[in-house]
Amino acid sequence: MASRAAQQWGTFARVWYLLDANQQPPGRIAAMVSPILQGKHKPIYHPLSDVGDHVVIINTRKIAFSGEKWDRKIYYHHTGYPRGFSATKAKDVHLIDPTKIVHKAIYGMLPKTLTRRTMMQRLHLIPGQTIPEDIKANIVEQIVAPREIPKPLDQYTEEELENFPKLWHPVEDPDLR
Repeated sequence: MASRAAQQWGTFARVWYLLDANQQPPGRIAAMVSPILQGKHKPIYHPLSDVGDHVVIINTRKIAFSGEKWDRKIYYHHTGYPRGFSATKAKDVHLIDPTKIVHKAIYGMLPKTLTRRTMMQRLHLIPGQTIPEDIKANIVEQIVAPREIPKPLDQYTEEELENFPKLWHPVEDPDLR
């Protein structure tokens, strides 16, 4: 049985989590990460206490949107000055800063209180695969990706392709050509 001091340290210590955003939708990433940043997974959670953990997200450059959201999703911004409104497509935002879409998704899912900026300081977004050594030394656990990555078509064997269920069979009638 663990001592009381060890139990308290395990409860109050800040844990570092790793999440791979390769082929993952930003909304699902945000839905998984925001409770961890808030500390809702801990038994001592209280909305006014700051008990959240650190989250490191890699491969934000390789996020995925469904359908035509890269062209249709618009991010709005206003400077506060007259004629300061701007609307930018998701693909343009992603080209300028590959971490911005994930940052905005997570920022929008956190509670709109004064603690939101503190929680965002514990979020570490990395566009590529390489993690800095000072961050890598702290990572303790890995979060399972919200969506399973589908296997590319060229990685299936011939046997798997032949056994794949066919929805329809083409007719070999020469009159239909």
